[in-house]
Amino acid sequence: MGITSAIVLYAVLWFVTFLTIIPFGLKTQGDVGDIFPGTQSGAMAEHGLKKKAKITTAIAAVIWGIIFYVVTSGSITIRDIDMFNRMAPAVSEPDGTDG
Repeated sequence: MGITSAIVLYAVLWFVTFLTIIPFGLKTQGDVGDIFPGTQSGAMAEHGLKKKAKITTAIAAVIWGIIFYVVTSGSITIRDIDMFNRMAPAVSEPDGTDG
């Protein structure tokens, strides 16, 4: 895995995790009882985005580390997830190693 693909993978994981974590612990203006004129009662009152960004960074780093290890170690290859056997058999090199 190259440095660019590693950074892109982390960024995608970070944003997916962040968008998943945002709704947890969210307090709306209706929940708090202080509705600002001109807004809906479902608008955010207390969001805690800094805390959620820190949690997201930690979770995304752990997930990224697991995926990075799997990709770089070769413990799971594309042939392992070929459920319909559409790939040709691996070609063995003369020294006895695969591809």
